[in-house]
Amino acid sequence: MTFFNKGCLGLLLAASAMSTPAFAQDEAIGEAGPVTLSGGIAVTTDYRFRGISLSNEKVAVQPTLTVSHESGLYAGVWGSSLPDSPAYGKFELDLYGGYATEIAPGTTVDVGVTWYTYPGSDDGGAPTDYFEAIGKLSHDIGPISATGMVAYAWDQKSLGDDSWYLNLGLGYGIPNTPVTLNAGVGYADGSLALTAPDGNYVDWSVGASYIIGPATLSAQYIDTDIKKTGVKAFDTLYDPTVVFTLGVSF
Repeated sequence: MTFFNKGCLGLLLAASAMSTPAFAQDEAIGEAGPVTLSGGIAVTTDYRFRGISLSNEKVAVQPTLTVSHESGLYAGVWGSSLPDSPAYGKFELDLYGGYATEIAPGTTVDVGVTWYTYPGSDDGGAPTDYFEAIGKLSHDIGPISATGMVAYAWDQKSLGDDSWYLNLGLGYGIPNTPVTLNAGVGYADGSLALTAPDGNYVDWSVGASYIIGPATLSAQYIDTDIKKTGVKAFDTLYDPTVVFTLGVSF
């Protein structure tokens, strides 16, 4: 099974950047007291993030767990299965922490840092782990929610240079239904977009989700403007596709 080589490292790491799972909002296990524990697990037909497949277009399992304090501080872990490779092993593990607070009615700010690591990897002869700082600004107007995100990864051994990712997402919860429509567009530039012809690329998605109790079923059409290289093993990683995800929160 074909997987990434080091020439694709930058672009593929970009795809994992926020590692926010595409399933139901985590349901608090216990809401008594100042600390809340929430989590979930999802199965997705293709681990795509920022337009790129990190699972070689294969099914991936993605668990998550978050501890939040009433002050707004939070910390957690998110993971995804990967096709086995010397460089990345069989699993991606993201450790994150940050602070989120409402600054005005319906407006929330979230700032944090995520560390991307690959347990069991021998690094393929080169480092793969890296850190990224991420900021989000969200605003709700009735059933419509808008979120802007800025992610910055500074010069590190695994990157070789700094990198930026910008994203704007919109969601619309159809009143009196369990259905939410969503769309998003992103822009990657720098070392994490290394294999794009111009060192940058645009990704976009449109989709919908359906909530059934603690479960969420979603479908998303995902595409990018990355030009084909003529090498099928690489081109299929960012081909337009529809991704289905089933997640359960607990």
